Amino acid sequence: MDDFLRVYFAGDLFNHKDLVGNLLLAEAIGEKSDGRFQCVLPQNMEQTTGRSIDIRNQDLLEVMRADLLLLNFDGTELDSGTVVEFIYAKSLDIPCVILRSDFRSGGDEEMGGNPWNLMCSGYPRTEVMTLNGMAWYQESYRSTDSTNAALDQLYQKLAVEVIARMEDVLKSPPLLPEDPAKAREIYRWGLSYPGRGVENLLSDSELDQLISTKRNKTS
Repeated sequence: MDDFLRVYFAGDLFNHKDLVGNLLLAEAIGEKSDGRFQCVLPQNMEQTTGRSIDIRNQDLLEVMRADLLLLNFDGTELDSGTVVEFIYAKSLDIPCVILRSDFRSGGDEEMGGNPWNLMCSGYPRTEVMTLNGMAWYQESYRSTDSTNAALDQLYQKLAVEVIARMEDVLKSPPLLPEDPAKAREIYRWGLSYPGRGVENLLSDSELDQLISTKRNKTS
């Protein structure tokens, strides 16, 4: 479908568990949404050079291109790259869904608050989904004798819940100015402040097209 929403999937991708889990959830989201939400996995993007700064720049550009972000906030300490991508998305008024399946608590918020550093909480156009990943896994594992069936059940269930949060956050009114020139100014600043070549990745005409396309898909 041509009007699918581009979802940047941010999170850990440094071991086989992260890589496989990211892939299974991304595919389940695409399937359960009938292709409406298509996840962009950084782990699947080809790196054109071996320079780490180019990897950073490519990821920031994909965040900017996204209609929505899905962020994995698992772990006793949040992945620093994921936090940077979250704040970058917020500076561009991109809707976000934060997913935490880690049942461990942490952070410095008041009782009943989010289980992470309070500086990552309270941003507009952001939905938070927390769950006990161990409990969900055991429920699926005990319901079937097949590993594949258990994984399918787990990720299909998770995808349905994530999709519901995505639909909810898309209903929140945008903060980005309606004036195309003002919107382009904000996006141009978003390309400028990271430095190190990001400012050269999109022309003004490409920015105008990107902003227009996003608005047409989510209006």
